[in-house]
Amino acid sequence: MLGGLSTLAACAPQGNPEAGSDSSERHSWRMVTSWPPNFPGFGSSANRLAETIATLSDGRLEIEVFAAGELLPAFEVFDSVARGQMQMGHSSPTYWRGVLPAAQIFSSVPFGMLAYEHKTWMYHGGGLELWREVYGSQGIVPFMAGNTGAQMGGWFNREINSVDDIQGLKMRISGLGGEVFQRAGGVPVSLPGADLFTSLATGNIDATEWNGPFNDMAFGLHEVAEYYYYPGWHEPSGNLECLISSDAWAELSPHLQSIVTAACMSESEFVTTEFAARNQRALVTLLDEHETKLRRFPASVLEELQVQTTAVMSELSANDPVLNRVYTAYSQYATAIGGWLDISEGFFRGA
Repeated sequence: MLGGLSTLAACAPQGNPEAGSDSSERHSWRMVTSWPPNFPGFGSSANRLAETIATLSDGRLEIEVFAAGELLPAFEVFDSVARGQMQMGHSSPTYWRGVLPAAQIFSSVPFGMLAYEHKTWMYHGGGLELWREVYGSQGIVPFMAGNTGAQMGGWFNREINSVDDIQGLKMRISGLGGEVFQRAGGVPVSLPGADLFTSLATGNIDATEWNGPFNDMAFGLHEVAEYYYYPGWHEPSGNLECLISSDAWAELSPHLQSIVTAACMSESEFVTTEFAARNQRALVTLLDEHETKLRRFPASVLEELQVQTTAVMSELSANDPVLNRVYTAYSQYATAIGGWLDISEGFFRGA
């Protein structure tokens, strides 16, 4: 990874060329996250990223990691980095629709690109530059720091046989997926991951999505819900983000900036493969040991959700010029890369 200097240069935004670059340069940062302490996958990724940066920099950039609730609530990560209160954050763009609606697209779009396609948009289709422009208006430099891949549709305490079964159903579902779910007749609820088990067990919500078998089993969701649905129509890609205060970034030397960039790229690839491997093993455990009832959403339900996705994205685009610009770029690239993948991979996927 460190050998690809041209790639790193392209992915690292320019900071202050006058910043010190010798071995006397020292920085101590704080990273706040949206995850419970040491939570598998997400929390461990934040810890590993901080450790990698410290190791590669020979201790010149030390980062102290704080889980959700230790310094700030899970959903205040973005604001704290934007204000410069914290130098660094680890979270998901899907949480910031109230602050910056366009941010959600940099995580995923319902029925949109898969992780592989999303990454090509970011690195080679202008997505990263657009992301940095949008977040830059808030004083933040964003980096990809992982991708969960396609997620599951969620945990339900009743079967979903038709669109009628969604009406009035209270479900923890965030971001654009939540807006689509509401248009289809459901009641979206915004909750941090740490609250899901209790909320589902007490009946405060009827269903919840979180991620995939690996993370869902870690939260014990299989103990409080009977049915596990797929596909994860709402999040075919789950991009995680490392957020850095623009002011803090500008204080780093070009050398340390390259180290941070390399560490984020490395972590992004590790997380993507980790989730695929661990989801596969966890699903077997859920089915064989816990007798989870795996169900596929009926075609009629998926069709309705797709219709509502088109309606939601059209409405949001009409009302928000920034979101419209981002979604247009996203959609155009999805069409372009899809044409190539149909030819190159369609045969192997049975298309």
